[in-house]
Amino acid sequence: MKRKTKESIVGFILIAPSLLGFTVLYLVPFIISLAYSFTSGIGNLKFVGFDNFKSLFTSGAYILAINNTIRFNFLAIPLIIIIAFLLALLLNRKLFGSRLLQSAFIFPLCIPVAAIVTIWQITFREDGVVNYLLDKFSISPVEWMDSNWSVMVLVIFYLWKNVGYNMILFQAGLASISEEYYEAARLDGASSLYCLKKITIPLIAPTAFFVFIISIINSFKVFREAYLLAGAYPNKNLYLLQHFMNNNFYNLNYQRLSSAALVLFIIIYLLVFIIFKTERRFAKSL
Repeated sequence: MKRKTKESIVGFILIAPSLLGFTVLYLVPFIISLAYSFTSGIGNLKFVGFDNFKSLFTSGAYILAINNTIRFNFLAIPLIIIIAFLLALLLNRKLFGSRLLQSAFIFPLCIPVAAIVTIWQITFREDGVVNYLLDKFSISPVEWMDSNWSVMVLVIFYLWKNVGYNMILFQAGLASISEEYYEAARLDGASSLYCLKKITIPLIAPTAFFVFIISIINSFKVFREAYLLAGAYPNKNLYLLQHFMNNNFYNLNYQRLSSAALVLFIIIYLLVFIIFKTERRFAKSL
């Protein structure tokens, strides 16, 4: 037996457990979900074409969930990228206490979700810490989780929990930029702002695209916190796509759930595809 053939067999044996797990836990459920999205019934499935998708896009709850999810992402993702980049720049200067500050931003990643949610419930409930402080300044209390402010509470929660991870990614990107570029620019009389604009931002762009993708992925994981904070049927401003799919799962409406999941998969796939295409064009233009 040839050496390459032996290596291929060994490689296949080593990767077989992962392939089996992927097939059983991801590929097969995806195929079943795909079949459900074009059928009706539970036991005796009947092909209905695109009727499930027509019903989905005429559902008020689904339209509300789509709008809220888009609004949350438009608010949270630019903020977390900007804040994480600025923090990375600040900590990259090796200032006094930078290690302690870095640990403080990473710390939320280590705390169990249940403990975090409990703290935030105490902070933002009607008789919580924030309303107590507002009362001290003679400001009327706000029902934070049952008002227009609920989405902002979730955005702040998302930033607080994930900004440390994005900051680390930006720090790694900044560390990969050679100091020689800055030294050459300073010899030519370039200011710090000019170095940031002409050296740091162009060279950190690949890292920024990666952080953007990670931020989108993490934004769809925020449902866990939203569910624990406000329940399965929160204020209408906090009703996300994940709420819609979770509630349809509990109601055994697998067809609507599968249709919504397929639409979400297509949206995320197209978004990531566009991001990668943009990143490649941007890299070629440098």
